Formats: sequence, structure tokens, C-alpha cells
Amino acid sequence: MSEDKLFGWSKRILWFDASRREAKEWRYPGEMAKLFIGGRGFAIKILWDHLRPGTDPLSPENLFIAAAGPLTGLAGPNTGKLVVAAKSPLTGGYGDGNIGSWAAVAMRAAGWDAIVISGAADRPSVLVVEDDKAWLDDADDLWGRDAFETHDKLVERYGRDAGFLIVGPAGEKLVRYATIVSQKGRSGGRPGMGAVLGSKKIKAIVVRGTKKPELYDEDSYRKAAIEAIRGVKASPNYSFWMRQGTMFTIEWAQEAGVLPSYNFQEGVFEHYDKISGSYMEKVRVDLRSCPLCVMACGHVIRDAENAEVELDYENIAMLGSNLGIARLEEAALLNRLADLYGIDTISLGNVLGYALEARERGKLDIDADWGNARKLAELVKDIAGRRGIGDLLAEGVMRISERIGETTYAMHVKGLEISAYDCHAAPGMALAYATSPIGAHHKDAWIISWEIQHGRFSYGREKVKKLIEMQRFRGGLFETAVACRFPVVETGISLEHYVKMFQAATGLSYTLDDIYTVADRVYALIRMFWIREKGSWSMATA
Repeated sequence: MSEDKLFGWSKRILWFDASRREAKEWRYPGEMAKLFIGGRGFAIKILWDHLRPGTDPLSPENLFIAAAGPLTGLAGPNTGKLVVAAKSPLTGGYGDGNIGSWAAVAMRAAGWDAIVISGAADRPSVLVVEDDKAWLDDADDLWGRDAFETHDKLVERYGRDAGFLIVGPAGEKLVRYATIVSQKGRSGGRPGMGAVLGSKKIKAIVVRGTKKPELYDEDSYRKAAIEAIRGVKASPNYSFWMRQGTMFTIEWAQEAGVLPSYNFQEGVFEHYDKISGSYMEKVRVDLRSCPLCVMACGHVIRDAENAEVELDYENIAMLGSNLGIARLEEAALLNRLADLYGIDTISLGNVLGYALEARERGKLDIDADWGNARKLAELVKDIAGRRGIGDLLAEGVMRISERIGETTYAMHVKGLEISAYDCHAAPGMALAYATSPIGAHHKDAWIISWEIQHGRFSYGREKVKKLIEMQRFRGGLFETAVACRFPVVETGISLEHYVKMFQAATGLSYTLDDIYTVADRVYALIRMFWIREKGSWSMATA
């Protein structure tokens, strides 16, 4: 294959300077695609090459990146995904998140492999991308609105055939764990990607496209994709997954003693059955998904205020058992507020849990108690608006704990709050958190299930090798290709399905080992970025 002809990629990145309201097309070298594939790979390569070391994450000089991969937007199992990335205002290192959105499909249809935003607009704006054109529209009327209201207004203005990436009020107020929101319930970018976009006065990115990616062998791709989809639906786990999605994990984690409770003080919760997947099944009112999904995970219930909210395990564990909340509907209320305001649910559950324990120990004065969802809901609103004590809580557990001088029970790694798995009896999962490229996150290596099956107290080479394997395909293949990991990790289809799709889409004869080499390269560059940035940026400059 010649350098000039590259299938599966457009070989075009949109670079938008918000300060100058100027769009440029970057035709990146084909070697970049071969070495980094896309998604997270493109994001870290761009940040490494183009971000000045020591840049303040909330300054106009930081880069906000939305990046797809060669599988994004193609017909296939769960391919409606993209990666949002930047230097993190929460951790000071590399930050990213994976989000399901029609914006991913539309970006590929517009002929862009990534969108990079530099600078900052002089007033609230919407970045509109329509095929080869990009411009800023004024968004004064949207600034201050929640993510759901904003979505509806954008649909009225730009139509239902566009994809949206939205910043909620928390991103506008620069809450350090603000996320990007799409489709009234999809959220991504835990380490503050919403704050980065908010700092640029960009309320939303709107994308519409009329093209389609050119594939190397469309027939072979179609056959490989159909084979993968059939494999998902034929899985013995498929029926149960469609009933409970990730919510089944509440009961599993309780049985395994890893369900975070009371700010991770315990690994079991006495009222787990009232927030469980089994209970959720009884009250579910709808089922939603990302685009191009064949195994929907967005189970919808009515919360304590009778409003619909989309649930998953991480949200309910961190906003339920971790806060001592014993009713699913009340945990769901906090979940919905987080989605409305554009706040990461995992970090939020950690922040509230830390605050409650600090109050219990006489270190922090807050008007809330374990299990009191109504009081905690008011705290969530204060965080989103940076009002009163909410201004401190908007800083994240690392900064809160350092400012009040109580770091002992601050549950974070590298500044990113821990996901919903207690590690007291799971050293492999603790290692996964410690070596995650963005901080304490389960996405890259959910080794805890394997660990419980194969010996949770072992510290040998076998467990480390398994962890590296998981990082290579979960954080490597799926975060660069870009697609959802659930078809493999939840229904058990072979990774070779994705290798075949990748080969047919791109024409590159990469094996799984070749893709793992790319994953290792991406991880190495992310680690180098952390070393570079943490040596030149400190809490004192945050």
C-alpha cells in the first residue's frame, strides 16, 4: 500500500483555533496511522508533539481533542465511539475518556479522523462542523443550561441528523472532573475533559457529515462484522446482559466483598439488594444504547423525583453503597444530576464519600449525612455551581485532602478518583489502578474478576502478565480502533473478529500481536507525557 493511499482513515484532522475562529485541515502522514491507529493513539501523539510542556490545563493553550479510529462509525458491534482527550485539569497528566455518541459517526461521515481545538472563544459558542466546513455560532442562550436542555435546543437548531458533544454547567464552572455529555445520558472524559472544553467557552461541538469512509475491502469487512454480531447474540451471556447490563455487578461485587461502601471503608453493603440489578429489572422503564450498539447497556428507571435516568454499575455503586444510600431511586437521582450538570459520577461518588468521612472525623463542615440523598443532591448542585463548600469539592479528592490536611482516606491514584471496586482483597485490581494511563480507572484493565477466580492473594508473574494483556486489548485495541469493549469482555467473542475487521477496513495485515505493539507504543508515550508534565507542572500552578 502506498503512502498516498490509506484505506479506513481519511488522513485528515480538523484543527480549529477558537481564539481566531479559524479552521485548518491537517493531512497527517500515513505513518502516524500505522504507528498509532487512532483514538487515544492520535490524542497522545498530538499532545506530545504540539502541546508546550508545562501548559496550564485550563488555559487557552491546552488542546481539546476528539478522535475516532478506523472502526469508528462502521457497521459492526458497538462502533459508535470516540475518544475525548486533553491535558487533565484534575491530574495534571494525560486525560481521556471514551464516549458513545452520534458525533462519532458524524465526524467520520464528515471526513475527519479527529477534531483538535486550540485557543478559546471570546464568548460562549458552539463549534459547528459540517463536512469540510467548520465555524463558531454564538451560544449565549445556551450558557448556563444543563446538558439535557442544551441537547434539545441543539436539535431544534441543527436537526436530528447531527451529533452533539455537550458541556454542562459544571464544565462552564471548571469543575475539575466535569465530563462531556451526549444523548442525554452518555458521558465521558473523567479527568475533566468537560472543564477543558468549558475553559474554551465551547458549549458544544455539533457535527454533521454526508460521506463515508473508504474501506480496503467492503465485502470482507461486512462479512467480518456480521460474524462478530452473530457471535455476540449467540453468546450464553447475551440474554442476561440484555436484562441487567453492568448492573448485575452489584450482586457480584457484594458476594466477592469488593463493593465500595462508606468511602471504601467496607467491601460489602447491608442494603445491596435494594440497589441491585435484580431490583433494577423490576422497575426498569426503558433501554438505551450508543449508536451502532448490538448489546444496549443503558437501563432506564425513574428516580426519586420520577424523572428518567440511565444507570450502570459504576454510577450506582459510587452514588449508592459508597454513600450509604439504600434506595436505587435515590442513587439514581444523584446519577441524573451528574448527567444534567456534566459531572463524572465516579469522581463525584468519591468526593462525596470523602467529604462524609471527613465530616464524621471532624475535618470538614458539610450539611449532609451517610444515606441522605436529598442533602447530597444539594451538595451536587453546589459543586456544579461552585457555591459555598461546593467550590472546594469541585477540586477533586486529591486537592480537597491536601488543602484540609487529611490524605489518609483520600481514594485516588495520580489525582483521579478510584473506580467502584474495593481493593482491600484484590491486589491485582490495585495494580491496575496504579498503572492505568489516566489514573485510577477500571476501563483499561478490569482484572478483578479473573483475579477472584484465579487467586486474589497471589502476587506472581501470571497475574501481572494477565494485567498487561488486558491493558493491551482494552486500553490499546479498543481505545485506538475505536470501539466498545463490551462485546469481548461481556459476551466472550474472540478478539480476532476485530483483527479481521481492522484488516478489511485498512488493508494492513496487522495481527493481534501487531496491534498489541501499537498499544505498548501508546502506553509508553502516555507515560512519557506524565513524566514530562509532572516535572513541569505542580499543584502550586494549578
